Amino acid sequence: MTNKIYYGDNLDILRNYIESESIDLCYIDPPFNSKRNYNQIYNKVGDEDRALEQAFVDTWTWDDKAIQGLHEIQNGNNKNLTSQCIDLITGLIPVLGKNDLMAYLISMTLRIAEIHRILKPTGSFYLHCDHTASHYLKLVLDALFCKRGGKFQNEIVWHYSGWNKKLKYHFEKRHDVILYYSKKNPVFNSFSVPYSSEQEYLKTRKQKLYEDIDGRKYTLDVRENGKRKTKIYLEDALTRGRPTDNVWDIDKINNSSKERLGYDTQKPEALLERIIKASSNEGDVVLDAFCGCGTTVAVAQKLNRQWIGIDITYRSIALILKRLQDNFGYDFTQSLIDKETQQIIPAPVEIKGVPKDFESAKALAEKIDDRTRKEFEKWIILTYTKNRAIVNEVKGGDNGIDGMAYIPDRNEKNELVNKKVYFSVKSSKTLTPSMLNELNGVMNRDNAACGFFLTLYSAKNLVKESKKFGYYHNRLVNKEYLKIQVICVEDIFQGHFLDLPNIDINDALLKKAQQHIGEQMTLK
Repeated sequence: MTNKIYYGDNLDILRNYIESESIDLCYIDPPFNSKRNYNQIYNKVGDEDRALEQAFVDTWTWDDKAIQGLHEIQNGNNKNLTSQCIDLITGLIPVLGKNDLMAYLISMTLRIAEIHRILKPTGSFYLHCDHTASHYLKLVLDALFCKRGGKFQNEIVWHYSGWNKKLKYHFEKRHDVILYYSKKNPVFNSFSVPYSSEQEYLKTRKQKLYEDIDGRKYTLDVRENGKRKTKIYLEDALTRGRPTDNVWDIDKINNSSKERLGYDTQKPEALLERIIKASSNEGDVVLDAFCGCGTTVAVAQKLNRQWIGIDITYRSIALILKRLQDNFGYDFTQSLIDKETQQIIPAPVEIKGVPKDFESAKALAEKIDDRTRKEFEKWIILTYTKNRAIVNEVKGGDNGIDGMAYIPDRNEKNELVNKKVYFSVKSSKTLTPSMLNELNGVMNRDNAACGFFLTLYSAKNLVKESKKFGYYHNRLVNKEYLKIQVICVEDIFQGHFLDLPNIDINDALLKKAQQHIGEQMTLK
């Protein structure tokens, strides 16, 4: 099987592209945060996560999709749902009300039902969630898995370190929940975790340390009859480690982590390594239906598993592609052709749902769903810049600026400085010179070096008009660039990509960009 990345709604993709009983292991980490206002059920805590709250509202809200999903569950025509599941969701409506939380549970129920369908009889499912919804999700999972011969295996507690805070009304929250369910005969590879030190081993064993005449340290393993005593040498015990339990102490991604990609909800690779090693073997197929920044994909690749990743945002798809390129040397910008035979070599990753021609780009631009209305902007900016720009996620109030990047330059004193580059995207057929004037005005106001006007439709009149804004001279490379360039979708499909001095959002320039983004553009 060729590894696959799907760009689109995971419910549609699970239903239309993933075969029944074809997946060995599925892990999902849906976008969900604990500090939410669930009407009468929960109270919001603080204001520190407003940006994430907006992301949550955009994803889970009581709207036509939620109503449609509820109708699908209640009409009884979905054969992947159990009667217990239908009764559960119906019974929760008068308890929770028709709100964001209920929309979330309906959405997850439909997706978990499909995940159950596509899992092999030996398959396992790990659902990553938090304390706000884990109890409701467990009911859904019981109704879908246990009522069909599956089993609840573990509630895994992912415990992580953090700042010590003095809280007035409750203890500090430092864990997530991972619900582990399986079908009838799951693959499970038990393994041990190395002891971090001699002290940790002795604390776990709660036994005295002895020493042989030759200086080898050991503890005594007392048998059940209380009479036999067996020496366990310290060096062997430290190598062997301790069997893994359901409380996992693994640090979160922090600002200094080498894994850090700038993705808010990025999970550490060590967490996914443990899951993938435990519930799959080499060559098995691992699926992540909420792929995010691609940690599951990257770890599955490293552990010689086959994999499928799905995400609805192009920012995530772009980040996954760049991660695969950086970590494994994949090149997604060139055709793979055998030099001797001149035959096309099958790509290591099959990418589905990403525009590959004008019509598919037009279809993306014309999506009416408010949740995906900015996806065309993300796709064209990240594609044109080869994933080196930062997309403006804010809806409205962006002054027509849909993305930005920084480029290196030198000032009049020959000092190294960073210059802003702006991107403005238009998908309409009506394109007027006034749009270029507006872009130029914002660039002048913010002292941006140059700008790119990215369009769905060809705009030859604007290409000619753009030259009146003159050129930008970069002292670092001693080269002239048009101050405003007009690029259409067809240009990109013909191989025209961003040509500017080094832009790399993974280097030190990213920190500068994020400071600016903090004011008007959020990385989500």
